[in-house]
Amino acid sequence: MSMITKDRQTCKIKEIGETLANVGYLTVEEQATALGLCRSTAWTIVKSSHKASGLSANLVKQMLASPRLPPPVRQKIIEYLEERLTGVYGHSRQQGRKFAARLAANLRSPAADSVREIRRKDAF
Repeated sequence: MSMITKDRQTCKIKEIGETLANVGYLTVEEQATALGLCRSTAWTIVKSSHKASGLSANLVKQMLASPRLPPPVRQKIIEYLEERLTGVYGHSRQQGRKFAARLAANLRSPAADSVREIRRKDAF
């Protein structure tokens, strides 16, 4: 993955944290609760100190399954998914297909519906 695509991905993940703050989730505890994650994982996302490959499918599934996830944050996560699945962050088609398959496995609605719609649009 080139530095430009990695930076683009980092910026999009950072937007998730910024959106959380914008809707009133200011502490790591509040952000973790909203995302449905433990505090350390939420902190990693909010501070954009995640690994170079981006957010894992399991992590995205956890966030989308959170009943406390605010709609604007859900939208940012879906934007991240759309961009990741279409290769905007430098992932190959094969990596995108594998990510989509891991993401769709055991995913509950409405998050599952969102992922299926993204997959249909992109026709991987």
